[in-house]
Amino acid sequence: MIIGMGIFVGGIAQIIAGIQEWKKNNTFGATAFTAYGSFWISLVTIWLLPRTTFGAGLKSDEVSMGWYLLLWGLFTAFMFVGTLRLNKALQVVFGSLVVLFLLLAIGDFTGIKAIKTIAGIEGIFCGLSAIYACAAQILNEVYGKAVLPLGKV
Repeated sequence: MIIGMGIFVGGIAQIIAGIQEWKKNNTFGATAFTAYGSFWISLVTIWLLPRTTFGAGLKSDEVSMGWYLLLWGLFTAFMFVGTLRLNKALQVVFGSLVVLFLLLAIGDFTGIKAIKTIAGIEGIFCGLSAIYACAAQILNEVYGKAVLPLGKV
């Protein structure tokens, strides 16, 4: 299930959304959607490639995965700074995503399962905050008023 979601919802759908944001001259939206769409496609590739004859023996170790996640956390931290000029809902999404990437990286670097469990819980919070922000933007636009507040800056 995660593989399919990663490819189609996390990957392809976000890249399409990023292209649409680019056409609207929204640099932040275009960068965010295309980058995280690419993240999901690359993550699924990291998981699946070693299972193919083409990628046999290419399995990444935990330290390599830790660096991969840490670099995404750094990128996300820069994106979080961009949200400081946007709404509070996006600040929560990107702020919690920074924490998520850092926890996942620390979990891989240390191998401590409790950290990965905490990351999983924090990831659920991050995902729910992203769903809220998405629903708020859609419903507020459809109804022409703040049905779900985004928290203006």
